[in-house]
Amino acid sequence: METQWDGQKPCAPKDRRTNTPLTPDLFEPARIEEFRKDVRKLQLRIAKAHREGKPGRVKVLQRILTRSLAARVLAVRRVTTNKGKRTPGVDRVVWKTPEQRTEAVNVLKRRGYRSQPLRRIYIPKKNGKLRPLSIPTMHDRATQALHLQALIPIAESSADPNSYGFRPDRSAADALRQCHILLSQRTSPEWILEGDIRSCFDTINHAWLMNNIPMDKAVLGQWLKAGYVDKKVLFPTEQGTPQGGIASPTLANMVLDGLERLIKERFSRGSKVNFVRYADDWIVTGPSKEMLVDQVLPVIVGFLRERGLEIAPEKTRVVHIRDGFTFLGQRVRKVGGKCLTQPSPESVKSLLEKTRNVMKEGRSKSQEWLIETLNPIIRGWANYHRHSAAKATFSKVDHIIWTQLWSWLKKRHPQKGQHWIYNQYFQQRGSRNWIFGVPKGGPELVKAQDVKIVRHVKIKAQANPFDPKWTDYLNARKLFPKLKSGWDRLFGPQDAQEAVE
Repeated sequence: METQWDGQKPCAPKDRRTNTPLTPDLFEPARIEEFRKDVRKLQLRIAKAHREGKPGRVKVLQRILTRSLAARVLAVRRVTTNKGKRTPGVDRVVWKTPEQRTEAVNVLKRRGYRSQPLRRIYIPKKNGKLRPLSIPTMHDRATQALHLQALIPIAESSADPNSYGFRPDRSAADALRQCHILLSQRTSPEWILEGDIRSCFDTINHAWLMNNIPMDKAVLGQWLKAGYVDKKVLFPTEQGTPQGGIASPTLANMVLDGLERLIKERFSRGSKVNFVRYADDWIVTGPSKEMLVDQVLPVIVGFLRERGLEIAPEKTRVVHIRDGFTFLGQRVRKVGGKCLTQPSPESVKSLLEKTRNVMKEGRSKSQEWLIETLNPIIRGWANYHRHSAAKATFSKVDHIIWTQLWSWLKKRHPQKGQHWIYNQYFQQRGSRNWIFGVPKGGPELVKAQDVKIVRHVKIKAQANPFDPKWTDYLNARKLFPKLKSGWDRLFGPQDAQEAVE
């Protein structure tokens, strides 16, 4: 028997716990802000229970958070607004429309969850090799984002003080500043053990993860044993975490957390043994080469072996501070007793290769296209290095880019002279000449020298975004770049660096 339509719109599905209608307006900015506040309240409670040593309470709160509407909406929003939002998994599904996002919130649940295999792709590395990248489906990514909201308060509360990679409110600039602090004094250690972990994400021991990561074990097991599809062939995953997974960086951090504390327990403060880590890149300082090789390195090797990891010998070496070392794209060394942190030659070379390739690609394209393509590359590189002693390097980079640009123009117009090219492509604005820009107020090519060199104020090692006593401090740090000289109004008349160390 057919049912006649009564002319009314069908009712929107409702959330099974809060009875809230699941409509596209869940993703409006005002609602998102409300959901963030709700999730943060639960995260603060999880972190507090963890600090007080109440694992049962932690588990209950995690369960409440991962089943809440607020956390599910934020998880779906994250995977539909990040850079990978248009990259599908093995099911070739992406969530583009508001209706698809709303339906995703409705089906995002733990009961009956089964992770699908990962789609394997390969991206080039700096050394010419290919890095395997495993792409989960949108549903699996959203599930990871959901459970990560319940895991990250614990990860932050148990993290090593001088671990700076893939953590909220921390950056590579903090790690580099810590290196400078450790090595800039007259009595600072002079030997550095720099190292890297071989295929860190791909070799982590699954048994260790299942026994030590405080989250829903059934969901974690699904992620770890999902397998991957490469050239239409399904391969099992017996170790490691997928590099394309949202939760993988936090899981890898939790695997490596504890190494700094172990080193501090084994070596006294007077031994000058210090540890700094950014993701799987790390350095250890020491008073002598022999101590680093014979005493410190075996401790690190044993710690990693328990977790299924091993050091990459080709990237691990002991150097003297006078010779310097490269860490996170910058060269750290002492010259005349002064510690200098500068953009590394490899970083400069990589930038100039990018600009050169853009000009080759845009040989027949417009001047405006070239400027709009080059500007984010140059500005982003300069902003990353603006906390180092980079003034001379910025000047050198600008000069080389200018020569590349002039070569590009001569190839476009081989029959034209210098004056014609100048009049066609360059502008005079104020007292500045030879500005490569579009006339009548159009865009102009930025220079690395236009970015000011500013000393970075390192975050306090113990700052925790999920501990209320650090809230004012972390909020002030976010305002600090805007306040500039206003730091004294917040922390009194003292040096900004002293206020955070």
